[in-house]
Amino acid sequence: MDLKETFAALPWWVKWVAIPLIALFVFGGLIFAVVGFVVKLLFKLLLFVALVGALVYLVRKFTSSGSSSGG
Repeated sequence: MDLKETFAALPWWVKWVAIPLIALFVFGGLIFAVVGFVVKLLFKLLLFVALVGALVYLVRKFTSSGSSSGG
């Protein structure tokens, strides 16, 4: 009996409830650390884009109001 047959012989609740809960218990800290890292990275990236956009907006606003000749 190989692993596929053994896994197929298990009840549905073991395959879809018990095994994922055990995996979450064992690897939960790692999963949450990776998800937290990705969320922090996305937040910092979004903050960086917003700050650069604000800087570009301010530079364009003040340089266009300072030079009335237009270019």
